[in-house]
Order: sequence, then C-alpha cells, then structure tokens
Amino acid sequence: MFGLTFLAVFVLGAAFYYAARNRAFALAGDTPQALHSRPNYHGFLAFLLAGIAGIAVLILVWSLWGAWIEQGYIASIIAAQPELSPIEVELVLNDARALAEGGIASRTDALRTQIAGDITRQTALHHYGTMALSLLAAALAGLWCLRSAHIGWRARNRSETIMRRLLAMMAVIAVATTAGIVLSLIFETLNFFNNIDWQIHKFLFGTTWSPLSGVQAGKLDPDKVGAIPLFAGTLLITIIAMLVATPIGLFAAIYLSDFAGPKVRAWAKPMLEILAGIPTVVYGFFAAITLAPFLRNSGESVGLSIASESALAAGIVMGIMIIPFISSLSDDVINAVPQSLRDGSYGLGATKAETIRQVVLPAALPGIVSAVLLGISRAVGETMIVVMAAGQGANLTANPLEAVTTVTVQIVMLITGDTEASTAAGPAFTLGFTLFCITLLMNVVAQRIVRKYRELYD
Repeated sequence: MFGLTFLAVFVLGAAFYYAARNRAFALAGDTPQALHSRPNYHGFLAFLLAGIAGIAVLILVWSLWGAWIEQGYIASIIAAQPELSPIEVELVLNDARALAEGGIASRTDALRTQIAGDITRQTALHHYGTMALSLLAAALAGLWCLRSAHIGWRARNRSETIMRRLLAMMAVIAVATTAGIVLSLIFETLNFFNNIDWQIHKFLFGTTWSPLSGVQAGKLDPDKVGAIPLFAGTLLITIIAMLVATPIGLFAAIYLSDFAGPKVRAWAKPMLEILAGIPTVVYGFFAAITLAPFLRNSGESVGLSIASESALAAGIVMGIMIIPFISSLSDDVINAVPQSLRDGSYGLGATKAETIRQVVLPAALPGIVSAVLLGISRAVGETMIVVMAAGQGANLTANPLEAVTTVTVQIVMLITGDTEASTAAGPAFTLGFTLFCITLLMNVVAQRIVRKYRELYD
C-alpha cells in the first residue's frame, strides 16, 4: 500500500504539472513573452510542491500512525494479561499478526483472536487513511500553486530553489549516514575495550580468537580476543587474490585496448565483464565443490597436503571474481591516454610494446592504482567465498594450503550467532572499525601514490 500511495502521489503531481502548464499558457494568451517563467517551469513547480507535500505526509503519517497503533496493541495485551514478560508479549503479538494475515500461529486463544481482529481493522484504516491524507496534501499543494500563478509568477526561481534545497538535503543525509555509521563503530568499539578492561594490546596482538567462549556474566576474556589470526587470514587471501587478478586483469586490458581488433574487442570485453555479474555464492560453490577437491587431489599426487578448505582455493576464485573490475577500469584509463602520446613515441622509433611500457602505462598509472585498490577493497570485504572455501576457524598461519578465516566471516558469525546481541556486537563492531581504519589508511597511501605519479595532459 505504501508503494501504491507513492505512485498515486506521483500521478497526481504529473496531473498538476499539465494543469499548471496549461494555466500558464492561458495567462500568457497571445503574448507568451510576458510570462516571467516559461510554462514548463510553472508545471514543474506544481509537480514539485504536490509531490513533496504528498510524500512528506505519507512518510510521517505512515510511520507515526503505525508506531501509535503498535503501542496500542502492546497496551491491550498487557492490560489483558499483565503477568506476561516482554518476550511473551511480543510472541502474542506475532501470533496475532499471523492470524490476521491468514497464517499459522504457535497458539490460538481469545486474546490472540481479539488482537488479530484489531490488527485487521486498524491495518485497513491505517493504509487507506494514510493514502487519503497524502493525496489530500498533494492536492492542496497543487491547487495552491495553480491559484497563486500569475504573469509575474517566478516559477523558475522557486523551482530551482526547491531543487537546490533537495539536493543539499540529500548531501546532508549522505554525510550524516556516513557519520552515523562511523560513530556507531566508535561507540561499540569503546564499549568492547571497556569490556576487556582496556587491554587493547591483547586484541591487536593476541593470537587466540574465541571471544564468545570466554564470556562470563557479560564480560569477555581478554586472552581470547586476539585478532591477529583474522587479519593474517584476510591478508593472505587478499594477496593470493590480487596475485591472480592484477596481472590477468591488467594484461587483458592492455590487449583489448592496444592489440585486439574491433571484432575481438566487441565480444571479448562483454564476455570478460560477465564475470562481474555472477553472484558470489556461485563462486563459493565453484571453489568448494570444484576447485578445492581438484587442488587437494593434485597436491596428493605430488606429495603435498592441501586442506579441503584452504586459503589457496578461496584466493584463486576470489581473484577470478576481481578480474573484470581491474580489467574494465584499466581498459578505460588506458584508452583515455591521448593518442598523440602514442604517435610521438612511434615517431621516435619505439615499438608498440615499448610505447605501452614506457609511455602508456606511466600515463595511466593513477587509474590503474585506483583499479587495483578497488580490487583489494572487494577482496577484503568478500564473505561468501571465504565461508565456503577457506573455512571459519581462526588459524594463524602463512601457509596458503591450510584453512584460514577472515574478518568479515567472523563478523557475520558473531552477529548471526545465538549469543546475546549486546555481548556479540562488541567484537563484531570492533573488527569492523579496525577494518575501516585499515581501508582508510590504504586509501590515503593510494592517493599519495596517485598524486605523486599523476601526469597532466592538455
């Protein structure tokens, strides 16, 4: 119903657009130059005002009315059975919702049936009442715009002012969201360190990671929160992935940009970029079912012991997944190098290979560094492939033939586990904040490299 109301507001705004536009033509008569703003701006202003009013009322009424109704259900349950705990109240409410929707409840009694009837009635009133109020607000705003229009109506100025403020609001929301995420990470990290009595060195340099096994009365054991195995596993798999993805992706980009003919490029580049559209769970299945057994059997044939879940299998498949990111971006930046530089190199007697090595690649280096950095970020944040191919045990090793785990896998395991959220959130958010700091440091280093080697061309 929310989406239907949104669509109805949009359609009503479009109707006001044409109505305001036609009214502007009628006001102008035979002298359209007398209008301060073109008729299209009159229509656009009506569309903006109607849309903003309708959507604002839709969001406010939908959320506030819904919260008020929810509290009413809870109050009715508590009034009928005051001995129920908060969890039992939530269970009764969930059962009532299931009955109202025609589903199956864990238990059926008079209270649940009564609440289900209330939910059915209140939901219908909530949906249709919100739609009516939203359309009414949109209609009032559109009618006000139509009534206020005249020859000197500054529709263009008003519409551009509204658009500037909307864009500024979107920018503020984006910045505020980023700040909120960072602050939440910081606060949870501080709570985690307080929970281990500020023994930060044991988290940063400890070699044993099993935070939930040492929980006692909500307190974590500082000796079991060492994150070194997680970061070592993340680094090991990322290195293997980049050793696979960087040369293949870069050489593919060089071939497609400077050596391949138009026909080859027309089918090779789309085929290569198809890899970017494959879900990561498919890569994980491929690594676990196909590549990992192949590596294990190949290792046994030459006397090597390769684990069924190994960093090598996860790294190779992750590198294959990252190839299109590096190749596509590198191809774009190589093609952006001016042809005049190539022609000048050829004029001095350089071969195509020498031109690429000594002219094209140095000129495209900033973009290539950005592509590699994107690939590293993609590898660091990958979860499914590691879960399915590398294991979940925090094993501190530099041997790519053994099972390891990564930071992102442990975050998922902590958040989705059965432990109390307040206890598990501390280690998970701390891992996320540490990973954020490492990624930020990588970005700073990459920016300095790009700034150092950037070449400016006319």
